[in-house]
Amino acid sequence: MNLANKITVSRIILSIIILIILLFPWHQVGIDMPTYLVKGNIVVDLKYIIAGVLFIIASLTDFFDGRIARKYNMVTDFGKMVDAISDKLLTNTLIIVLACANLVHPVIAVIIIGRDIIVDSIKMLIGNKGKAVAAIGVAKVKTASLMCGLTLKLFYDMPFSLVLPQVRISDYLLILAAVLSIVSGAKYYMMAKDYITEK
Repeated sequence: MNLANKITVSRIILSIIILIILLFPWHQVGIDMPTYLVKGNIVVDLKYIIAGVLFIIASLTDFFDGRIARKYNMVTDFGKMVDAISDKLLTNTLIIVLACANLVHPVIAVIIIGRDIIVDSIKMLIGNKGKAVAAIGVAKVKTASLMCGLTLKLFYDMPFSLVLPQVRISDYLLILAAVLSIVSGAKYYMMAKDYITEK
């Protein structure tokens, strides 16, 4: 396993740790995650801050693994597969957890995850025909909006919420990610429809 693949696998491990931190019933084993009152009106749960820090680290691995793989000729089929899995595991499981906690609107979660299922199915179908669908710019902007929105959500929109407590920048970023999910999904379909419909 080369360096790039190790970085990718570390993202899977971090994703699992994030899920454990957010979902494990700590109080049932006698552990009370501390909460803090920030600026008199923001109740901060430490587990979300810890998850936020780990999410940032995991997101950075997504930035570096591909670049390292291409720069040092470490691109492998295993790496491509694990990279796709780790990306979805990191973002989609987190958005489900946050939706269940009423921190993200479920419609946003459904749109983003549904789009990923459709696009991944299209890529799989095209791949089976020996073709490839290149990544498009709007999809990259969608991913950036999604990761920034989830990061801010885990940090209670700080530092913006300290100045504008009624404005949730994270909500706007996640709405943008949902809209771009629809747009990029449609673009991927238009790019691949000839391969999909061919006999």
